[in-house]
Amino acid sequence: MSTDGQPDTESLHCLVTGASGYIGGRLVPELLAAGHRVRCLARSPGKLRDQPWAPDVEIVAADVTDADSVAGTMRGIDVAYYLVHALGTGSSFEDTDRRAARIFAERAHAAGVRRIVYLGGLTPRSVPERELSPHLRSRAEVGRIFVDSPVPATVLRAAIVIGSGSASFEMLRYLTERLPIMVTPSWVRTRIQPIGIRDVLRYLVGSATMPADVDRTFDIGGPDVLTYREMMARYAAVAGLPRRIIVPVPVLTPGLSSHWVGLVTPVPAAIARPLTESLRHEVVCREHDIARYVPDLPGRPLPFDDALALALRKVREAQVATRWSSAAVPGAPSDPLPTDPDWAGGSLYEDERTASVDASRESLWKVIEGIGGDHGWYSFPLAWAVRGWLDRFVGGVGLRRGRRDAERLRVGDSLDFWRVEEIEPGRLLRLRAEMRLPGLAWLEMFAETDARGRTRYRQRALFHPRGLLGHAYWWSVAPFHSVVFGGMARNITQAAAKGMSAHRR
Repeated sequence: MSTDGQPDTESLHCLVTGASGYIGGRLVPELLAAGHRVRCLARSPGKLRDQPWAPDVEIVAADVTDADSVAGTMRGIDVAYYLVHALGTGSSFEDTDRRAARIFAERAHAAGVRRIVYLGGLTPRSVPERELSPHLRSRAEVGRIFVDSPVPATVLRAAIVIGSGSASFEMLRYLTERLPIMVTPSWVRTRIQPIGIRDVLRYLVGSATMPADVDRTFDIGGPDVLTYREMMARYAAVAGLPRRIIVPVPVLTPGLSSHWVGLVTPVPAAIARPLTESLRHEVVCREHDIARYVPDLPGRPLPFDDALALALRKVREAQVATRWSSAAVPGAPSDPLPTDPDWAGGSLYEDERTASVDASRESLWKVIEGIGGDHGWYSFPLAWAVRGWLDRFVGGVGLRRGRRDAERLRVGDSLDFWRVEEIEPGRLLRLRAEMRLPGLAWLEMFAETDARGRTRYRQRALFHPRGLLGHAYWWSVAPFHSVVFGGMARNITQAAAKGMSAHRR
């Protein structure tokens, strides 16, 4: 039996794109639980290395915009899941989405793939496509490309997904929790049909075994149709918060709304904008034909309040498997750390600190791996807070993303305005900056043993400037490094020593 209580079906070989993202990272274990074999396509396979399901899947390096690499991933595949999009890659993202979808469909057909499954966005009934947000318009076009291709396709269209760690849930959660009195955009009156993440995954898994003659779109949603205002009120009730006062005003455009959401919630403006633009029009399911092929179970789809309660429980129990920030942030740097000591790519500024530690390497590593989030950054909290506020002001992610897990990190995790690029448990944590900078930046923290057998902490901050502005940025902040990075090294070693003393007692 599958994890959802459905009978087992034939074992299929499934290709999953977007496995490092919010939906894909949760779909993979569901497909495995249903008895299917899984191959994951990833531009950077290392991002999937620490996933708990990684040993049970095949991970291949490929890019959906590269026809040759996609062709190689399609060999022997029965069902191909397309869970990627180019949003945030620039003004031409619609062209990129279109080209990638066509490549995917063509290569799937050439390889004899039996079905393509795509998760898109629910579009309003009576709004011409040209008036839709670029985000929804592109999702609709990609769905059409797959339905019109020779490969039978299942295109699922959802409004907003409610689940622990989803961008829609985080936006709803923080707006409601942080603002007891809200002056809100007019879109809080828009009717929406949200759906719980468990039902999205159930429909995605069930789509793999649809009959060969099924080639169409399906609207998927939960049983409740609510305005965003009603959703906030119901969130407050489920979370045990006092009643919220909500005052809608007509003056906040989607662009202004996205910056407002970016300031109040951990969701940056670059991600908030497509979410808020999608809420300008009513998004309600026109049919529930999916039930013919993926039958409803008792109590499913989950009612909105139940989906909220489940998501909140997962957050409070620190059991969030994936977050919206699992995927790369639009516009964030992605270049790996240069490893050549005589790197030919230009200037590479470095600030290195070392300190002996009166503690075991294990105690030091516990502090290193626990950095960020609620634990903070161990130096000059106001300076870090100001840097986070400045980043939010210019549309960056700021410090509010926090951590997926309070104690453990894995490659690809977001960590405030950093991302885990490499982790060697007990020895090295390397973070890549995702704040807005005129260059690329990394922060490395090591737990080592020196020549005399003592525990040593080593810390490196590296910066590759972009243009004259990048050089000016480094030298403008260099005078503060002794306070910020020097203080961090001192406080991390002290925290490790205190932790060791507490353990001894």
